Amino acid sequence: MKLVNDNRFSMNELIYHFFDDDDFLRISNKISEVELNTSGEIRVSIREEKKISERNSTLRSLAEKEFYRLNMHQTKDKTGILLFFLLGERKFYILADKGINEKVETNVWKEVSKEIQLNFRNGHFSKGIISGIENVAKILREHFPLKPDDVNELTNKIVLPN
Repeated sequence: MKLVNDNRFSMNELIYHFFDDDDFLRISNKISEVELNTSGEIRVSIREEKKISERNSTLRSLAEKEFYRLNMHQTKDKTGILLFFLLGERKFYILADKGINEKVETNVWKEVSKEIQLNFRNGHFSKGIISGIENVAKILREHFPLKPDDVNELTNKIVLPN
């Protein structure tokens, strides 16, 4: 997935080239809203790394590291899902936990990715992420409806570089 190829920006400027604070609030609010109807836990992480090749990492391995760093693997029913964005590389990865992968085919995430990519190509970055969250939520609601004893196990705030 390619966002924009423009090397004129420092990383903090890069993030704010694509998003503003209102976008981050809308994205976090969307996560809160959709999690009212599913026992799944959605997180969004936007990182700045410039090169995947550092330490022979792949996009998936970076997403996995972030998944574990955020303790997403510790949800009660293994229903965490991470939308991981690597701005420096202009790529993203959707990573679901074991409980989700046991019920949802991996190719489903490719379909969600296509819509995110389409929005990104058209310059609608916040809309792309929100659309991705909505599509992930539909899938989670189908397989992991809200349980009576459900609690929000993970924060809904977007993870941004320090």
